[in-house]
Amino acid sequence: MDHIKVIAFDADDTLWINEPYFRETELAFGQLLEEFLPAHTIARELLQTEVKNLPLYGYGIRGFTLSMIETALNVSNRTIDVKAIDKILDLGRGLLARPIELLDGIEEVLVTLKEHYRMVVATKGDLLDQERKLKNSGVEHHFHHIEIMSEKGTGDYQKLIKHLDIAPSQFLMIGNSLKSDILPVLEMGGHAIHIPYHTTWAHEHVEHHIEHENFRSVTHIKEILALLLP
Repeated sequence: MDHIKVIAFDADDTLWINEPYFRETELAFGQLLEEFLPAHTIARELLQTEVKNLPLYGYGIRGFTLSMIETALNVSNRTIDVKAIDKILDLGRGLLARPIELLDGIEEVLVTLKEHYRMVVATKGDLLDQERKLKNSGVEHHFHHIEIMSEKGTGDYQKLIKHLDIAPSQFLMIGNSLKSDILPVLEMGGHAIHIPYHTTWAHEHVEHHIEHENFRSVTHIKEILALLLP
């Protein structure tokens, strides 16, 4: 990794906590609809609706909230009370109001690496929501560039490195999702470091054993300092 010039960080569940809040909301949503179906069935129906709606709404809280409403209408055969819809909207607003909680060690790592590399955020999700989280995180000033993508495929990363005017071999992506943060970057010839997070959205989960010269995996963000600095 001697030739790396740019380090890109995923945001949700790499810089700050995200997925556990969605799971808490999903649990509350299941309890709200338990008169219609068991909670685990509600969760399965919600996931299917979310995935179906990704081309329409993309990733993020607003799409998640709309998918909860659609799921509630479907499982209740359109009989759900309007007050329950209000409660679902409140669940979505609650997610938007969550304070940003940085993961342990993030500030130290960003401060240290900023002295040696160009730093980038490469995340996907709702534009307004991700901009809000970055603003409230207190770490936005560490980054040279912010890229909020609708998807994170190989082509999306190729557009990013073209904008940054670097070769794939000079790019390092750090994130918690093998599907979005690691595999597409390796495919285009970049470097990637995986930092697993204890909670991952089912749609992002892949069973994949990676053996690649440009791939590393660590258990804590601070471990990347030993990999990147003398």
